[in-house]
This record gives sequence, C-alpha cells and structure tokens, in this order.
Amino acid sequence: MSLIKTFDQYQAAYQKSVNDPEAFWAEIAQEFKWRKPWTKTLDWNFTDPSIKWFQGGKLNITENCLDRHLTTRADQPAIVWEPNDPAEPGVTLTYRMLHDQVCRMANVLKRNGVVKGDRVCVYMPMVPELAITVLACARIGAIHSVVFGGFSAQSIADRINDAQCKVVVTSDGAYRGNKEIPMKDTVDDALIGCPSIERVIVMTRTRTPVAMLKGRDVWLEQELKHVTATCEAEEMDAEDVLFILYTSGSTGKPKGVVHTCGGYMVYAAYTFQTVFQYDTSAGTQPPLFFCTADIGWITGHSYIVYGPLATGGTSLLFEGVPTFPDAGRFWDIVDKHRVNIIYTAPTAIRSLMGAGLSHVAGHDLSSLQILGSVGEPINAEAWHWYDDNIGKNRCPVVDTWWQTETGGILISPIANVTKTKPTFATLPLPGIQPVLVDENGAEIEGNGVSGNLCIKFPWPGILRTTWGDHERCRQTYFSAYPGLYFTGDGCLRDEDGYYRITGRVDDVLNVSGHRIGTAEVENAINMHTGVVESAVVGYPHDIKGQGIYAYVITDDEQPIGHDTDLTKRDILATVTRVIGPIARPDKIQFVTGLPKTRSGKIMRRILRKIAEGDTANLGDTSTLLDPGVVDEIKKGAI
Repeated sequence: MSLIKTFDQYQAAYQKSVNDPEAFWAEIAQEFKWRKPWTKTLDWNFTDPSIKWFQGGKLNITENCLDRHLTTRADQPAIVWEPNDPAEPGVTLTYRMLHDQVCRMANVLKRNGVVKGDRVCVYMPMVPELAITVLACARIGAIHSVVFGGFSAQSIADRINDAQCKVVVTSDGAYRGNKEIPMKDTVDDALIGCPSIERVIVMTRTRTPVAMLKGRDVWLEQELKHVTATCEAEEMDAEDVLFILYTSGSTGKPKGVVHTCGGYMVYAAYTFQTVFQYDTSAGTQPPLFFCTADIGWITGHSYIVYGPLATGGTSLLFEGVPTFPDAGRFWDIVDKHRVNIIYTAPTAIRSLMGAGLSHVAGHDLSSLQILGSVGEPINAEAWHWYDDNIGKNRCPVVDTWWQTETGGILISPIANVTKTKPTFATLPLPGIQPVLVDENGAEIEGNGVSGNLCIKFPWPGILRTTWGDHERCRQTYFSAYPGLYFTGDGCLRDEDGYYRITGRVDDVLNVSGHRIGTAEVENAINMHTGVVESAVVGYPHDIKGQGIYAYVITDDEQPIGHDTDLTKRDILATVTRVIGPIARPDKIQFVTGLPKTRSGKIMRRILRKIAEGDTANLGDTSTLLDPGVVDEIKKGAI
C-alpha cells in the first residue's frame, strides 16, 4: 500500500476516509490475498452492536503473513529473536523458515485434536515458538487466546474456562531477567479447575523438572518428529474469529475481546505501515522493527506478529527485560541488530531514565530512524529524554493511542509527516472519527475543549463482541453514549485540534501500560482472610504512571495496630496468587471505614484525592453516611 509522505497527503486520505469509508477501506483491503472477494464492504450499527467488514470475503491471515511473501521474500528475515541472556545465541527466521515451522506446529495441533473453531490457550515465554504457535492456530482456523506469562494460575483458569479452551500450549519454564519462572507448574495449578482441557503441549526452554500427566501432557519436541512441513491453510470467512484477548474491565471478571480475521488483518497492517512509515518496496531490505511488548498483550499481537508479517516486514522479538543484565539492554539490542524503529512503553522509558545516561553511553544508536511510545500517555519529561538521548533529536517520536478493543492504533502522529507535540497523540489516523462528549453525551465541538473520548464510525479493527457475552460488550462500550463507541478515556483537544488522552474515566487503572480493573484487585484483596472490605484507586507513580493504592478494612480479630507489615505482605501474596504480580498494590492503608453515601456507594473521588495527596480539595463530604471517616483516612494517608 502506498505510504502517506506529506501532511497534504494525510489530509486528503483522511477526508476520503470520512467521505467514503467503504471505498477507502476496500481499496486498502484489495492489496491482500483473498481466496474469494467480499460482497459487501461494511454493515454496521452501534446499537446491537453489530459490525461486519468485508462480508462474504474468504481468506487465511497466514497466507497473507507468510505464503504470499515466499516468491519475493523467502530468504528475508521475518523474525529476529534476542534471548533473555545476551550470552545465549539468538535466532533469525526467514520467511521460508517461519512458514515451515508454522506448518509443522499447525500439524502438531491437528495431531492433538485441534480443529477449526477450537480455542487454544497459549501461555509461553517470549520465544519464537510463541509467535509460531499463534500463527499455527490461525492457519488451521483455531482461535488463539494468549495469556501473558506474568499471570497467576487463577487468572489462567478464569480465561481458559471463559473461552472453554481445548488445548494449552506452554513451556517448562521461562527466563525473565535473573529469574526462572515455572510456567508448566502454574498451568498445572490452573488446570485443576479446567475440565475443558484435553491436551497440554509443553515446549522445552529452561529444563525445569515438570510433572507430565500420561494421556494429557505431551512434549512439543517429540510431537514435531511426527509431522511434516506441509499444511494447507484453512479457508476462513472475514468475520470468523481470529483470537480472543482478555482485558480488565470495571467489573471484576476480565472480558474476552474478540477480533476477526479480515478486518483485523487489514487494520493492523495499514496502521503499522502508516504510523511507522514502514517501506516494503520491492528490492529493498525493510527496516528492522523492535516492539518491546509481550505477545500476551494486544501490542504484541498487532505490532510484533500480524502487522509486520502481513506487510512483509522484519520484527524483532525480545525475551528479556530492559534492565537485565543492566539498564543498557535495549540499547545493546539496537546497536547489535542495527534496529531502525523502536516501539516501547513510557514505563520502560521512565525506568531507564532513572538508571542514568551511563547506560546509554557507548552504544551506537545511529541506525534508529523512528521512536514509538505505547500503552499509556507519555509525560513530557520522558518524551524529551527519549527524543534527546535515544533519538538524538533526529527521530520523530510517535506517541500512539489505542486499546485492546481497537485492534490497532487510532490516534498518533505519522512519522515524519505530522508535527509532533510532547504529551499529545496528535491527530486521528485515516478512517477514525473521534468526538468529545460531555456527561450527557452531547458533542463538544471546536478546539480548546475537554470531554469523554468516543468514536462515531467503525473501523476494520474494532472489536466485534466479548466472548460468550455480547450484552457485556454492548453495556461496556456502546450503552453510555448511544450511537457511539465509548473508549473510557477522558481527552483534551487543543487549539490545533491535537488530542491528548488525560486518563481513564471509569474504574480501570493503567499501571505500566497494563489495564487493571479496580474491582479485580479489590476482589483479590477481599479473598484474604481477615479482610472485610477494600477500595482501590490509582495515584501518580514516577515509573509506572499510575500506582495502586488500597484502602483495607480488617476484621476485629486483627486490630489495625497488629503486625501490619506482615498483614500487608500476606495481602500482596494473595493478590499475586489470584491475579499476578502486575496487580500488587503499591500502597496499603488500613482503615476502620470507607467514605460511603447513604445508599452504600463508595466515594472513590475522595479516596483518589487522598491517595494523590490533594486533601485540600475533597469537595462536599456532607452527603456521606459518616463524614468523620474521611478525617481518619486523611490522618493515616501514606
């Protein structure tokens, strides 16, 4: 697809996408390989909601990510893998090699009973086999549900049971920094309560001793000996489900966001090429793209696997963490592999800022052309540090805003096209029609205004439903403001028409770029013996962006003065076990009561202000059942 090279071209493309969205997206979609063309480009309403793109079209996304490149790019690197330990050799898979391995893995899945429409849970380290497994599922029409490697057994079980997965693909263990993580053991704990699982396929990574149950568990290495590298791609409808990815909501249970084959492919590829100016012209070696995310999150799905491969790009997959063996690891990788584009999170940038410039010094970063930011709004200090010290003021910073539910980037500068402004995601991409609304859903027009961010027209990558519960999808995204998709984010539109995301307006926290529902954390805390009730809010955190502040009421058996440090540690261990370490509160304050209205609703606004240290602006507390509770909480604030 042709790249947008000038701002005039952006404006023309944007206007076309708004005036005639169907023609705009049909033209882009035609550049992919379809077994059968679609009969209707778009059919939609945001009331049910019902959204269908490229109806009647038949394809397989892996034919677009792999097979169609074999004539021109067979020997070009598709995936470059950098292991956790820099002393361990990495792996480069060409398109031919990747195609071969995906077909073999697809045959392993089929050999173990997986058929089109089955759900496969994938819980693996950041190794090539993770990307291979995802693509293998797509090749045979199985629906993959990747679970981030930091989640607990309970979180895995919840996701497996919601999707009714048939097979789990995992590894014996994982390396993460200086830690070894026992992945198979965690899966075994999860599967105690998962009757739908028939098979567990285990890859060898750490050589950690594991229990292998006869009749259920098989070693991947053994299974691969029984299959060939020939596997025809299953024909899929454009609206068949490609994957389920679970995301936190404002109620306790994670939602299974559903993306489909045709629209997701078109949107992930288009946004990847457009935002990063990713040139795959014939005869050129495409840029090396390093997305530092985990494939367990949507960023990894769209911009490590599907977006780069659908466009014939080269994607770098990194197993480790930015601070191991030291805080120069990202820059070692950029220097070693001559990375051209890096796409990382503000949390990582702030963490590396804190480690000092000595870890940047001595690395050749001259290969970098574009810097990307993802996961949360980037603060001005981190933006300038990234621009000055990593990009050397010659690489545009694309501050991208999007969500699991959107499938790809919605608002972002286009590299070398849009004039950037620190802390602003700038302008919507072609095909995206944002609106700001007030609390009553009335559109706020003009510039220099703030409101709740909604989108008024569908794009191909929009979620179709939440797995097994379409009403929840309607309630969560389409009921607050009829006729609009509600993002859950507050937003400022400045005098230039640039958008800046100001944060969640619902009970969802953004911790290190991970969305965590306050209700999920509260449910986990309340599972701890001795806890009567809890309330969780976010507060500004220097590294994570948002930290988790928990107010906890304990029972009379455990008075507040009683060994609070031990109780805190026990609560943290409970949260880690129920959800995973990413949801551990940063601060726990024991209280005797919570600020509640007479109807029993917790006034989180007050708790948020106290957590932020803004106790002078608590607003009216006279409507509370017991206003005196607020004074006690203020005195004990951490």
